[in-house]
Amino acid sequence: MAPKTCTRGNAPSPRNATRSGRGAELVPGMGGPAPPGKTRRLNSGPTLPSGPPRPLFVPQISRGVRGAAPPGWSPEEPVRQHGGRGRNPSPLRGRGGAAIPAGKGSRMPLLLRLYLAFAAVSAPFWRLVLWIRQRQGREDPRRGREKLGHASQSRPEGVLLWFHAVSVGEAQALVTLLDRLTAAHADLTILLTTHTTASAEALARRGLPDRVLHQFAPADYPGALDRFMAHWRPDALIVAEADLWPLMLRRARRAGLPMVLINTHVTERRYRRRRRMVATNGALMDLFDRILVQDADSMARYRDLGAPAGKMSVMGVLKAASDPLPDRPEARALLEAQIAGRPVWLAASTKSVEEPQLMQAQALAHEALPDLLFLIAPRKPAEADGTEAAARAHFPPGAIARRSRGEAITAATRVYIADTIGEMGLWYRLAPVAYTGNSLRVPGVTLTGKNPFEAVALGALVLHGPDTGNFAEAYARLKAAGGALEVADAAALARAVVAAQDPAFRAPYLAGAARVQAENQHPLEVSLKAMEAVLDGLLDGRPASR
Repeated sequence: MAPKTCTRGNAPSPRNATRSGRGAELVPGMGGPAPPGKTRRLNSGPTLPSGPPRPLFVPQISRGVRGAAPPGWSPEEPVRQHGGRGRNPSPLRGRGGAAIPAGKGSRMPLLLRLYLAFAAVSAPFWRLVLWIRQRQGREDPRRGREKLGHASQSRPEGVLLWFHAVSVGEAQALVTLLDRLTAAHADLTILLTTHTTASAEALARRGLPDRVLHQFAPADYPGALDRFMAHWRPDALIVAEADLWPLMLRRARRAGLPMVLINTHVTERRYRRRRRMVATNGALMDLFDRILVQDADSMARYRDLGAPAGKMSVMGVLKAASDPLPDRPEARALLEAQIAGRPVWLAASTKSVEEPQLMQAQALAHEALPDLLFLIAPRKPAEADGTEAAARAHFPPGAIARRSRGEAITAATRVYIADTIGEMGLWYRLAPVAYTGNSLRVPGVTLTGKNPFEAVALGALVLHGPDTGNFAEAYARLKAAGGALEVADAAALARAVVAAQDPAFRAPYLAGAARVQAENQHPLEVSLKAMEAVLDGLLDGRPASR
């Protein structure tokens, strides 16, 4: 079946107006004729009828504007430059050509107004922070300008959907969805933005689908966002989970972009924190046309936090429907030769506070299985020195090896620290049993669990601790199907690791997990349907919520 196209005929993307220079400009919309009876949606403008394009006001923060701010002006709203005096810009319009109020006047929550006032003058702050982080090795010096809105790639022709996620986990959860979308639409380009260097490294190692581009997200201040929006001219914004940057969202809304929040959830801890800013949270979430939440508990909490109930629906956990993490066959063959058939187990995405218990579990299990190998992949590879210190409390230095140092697994190795990024698919394929980290109980610390379906998809028996807050529903489903084994402490974990080396012990758990996994395609189907509605609406001029 041939891929679909996102536009009718051979017309280029509806949103290909361009701008250059400083200040506000009038830029003609460019694009082929719309089909008979249809309308075309243009960047930063109203829905226009077919026929010759009209000029659109494309806002940008003016420099050197004199005079008082116009009535109703809000801190993040551009002021049009004309004759050296501040004037109201042409009204910005959203879906259906309706004017969007400039900041909603007194109805805007005070906290949001204060944030936007700071954002309007925050460029020096952002530049300083990014410079410091770069000096500390926490930013990629080759791509640092992307966070200031300077693109490092050109914009392809055609429709471009902007997906935004925070870091590794949120971005990885989107990859299967993005692959399905680009496979179905031959002229669709997807721009995926994230904040962290770890996410960029993980995505580069995994490999993105065709016509999916990665950039670092622009900092939340006017100049960076203006440059970003002017270059990429996105046709819609889709935000994953809950990374809500106020200025970014308001600028997207003012530009008339369809906006969808997907795969979002709110934990009890986040709920308590956001209870102090209900009005602001509600105002930001109301900017979206549609909100797809992971579970009913999250929907109830979001409702209590001011989110519009009519825009919300439950979709499930998108990561549960993701394709298996990619393999590295050559590296796996080398490691399998080094392991040489020894019993092995994995602890994936561990937090430093639980690692002493994991090393204790390995020490106890090692007494029953003297050649047992423990693979541990810390959640933050930069904290692997702490992982090694925890290992040395139970094992001599010669029994510990680290991936980042290029050290091999030998017959003497008891603990192998997988302190690299983007290789989790490799580790799951090497171990028949996997403890999903961030879940053992630690006094005084609340851990929140890890997605279990990465392990399930690759046939590993899932062991986990009692603290699974962010993924409680997923683990409840696995428990109901007999698809995972909960352990209370290091001693229980050691016993489970030893028992799970027997295929007969693992078999019923794997069968239960497979039944749950077979039901997991629903979130992907819901997300695809929502994205198809966005694409259809771009052509027909309908809101994304339809």
